[in-house]
Formats: sequence, structure tokens, C-alpha cells
Amino acid sequence: MSVIITERAAKEVQRVVSEQSMPEETVLRIGVAGGGCSGFQYSLGFDNKTDKAADHVTAQHGVQVAVDKKSALFLDGTTIDFYEGLEKRGFTFENPNAVKSCGCGSSFSA
Repeated sequence: MSVIITERAAKEVQRVVSEQSMPEETVLRIGVAGGGCSGFQYSLGFDNKTDKAADHVTAQHGVQVAVDKKSALFLDGTTIDFYEGLEKRGFTFENPNAVKSCGCGSSFSA
């Protein structure tokens, strides 16, 4: 499996989907794009469609997760969690393929 989301992250995704009245077939789309201060940046979003030929789709803690095959090369083994503290709140990425990450945690180099 290329990407793992924790139960806490899944609950936050489910909360957002419910709050925004998104369709039942909504999937969490995780990817990598060029940019950011370290070369690549993570992308998280919602989608209503997947492509069996281009996406790796899994069900995790009640959430459908889609990762395109190109991004999967950079995200293999990555764990996504949700952090909620006094100083910050948001999704965190623990990527074993990242050689270097920026201070904000939203970009990396591989």
C-alpha cells in the first residue's frame, strides 16, 4: 500500500465531507506536485471520480483514498495523520522517501 491514513485523519476527512454535504462517492485524492521550497509539495483534495488505470484506490477507516500512480512513486510508505494543537492544526505527512522537508511540512525533496 502506498499511502496510509490514520484513523484520526480519516475522521477529519469524514467530518469535512459531511459538513460540506459532499456526494457519497467522494474520495480523498492525495498527490505530489512540483513546487514548494523543497522541490515537491503534497496535495490533498476531494474528487468524485477515479481512473482504474491511473489511480491506486483503497478504503481506509471508512474513507476512499485515491493516489495517482506517478505520485505513488514518491509517496510509497507515507502516513498521513491529523494534528490538532494550540500552535497548529492540519494534516501531517510522514514520508520515508523524503530526503529533505521544509519547516512547514508541506514540501519535500526525494
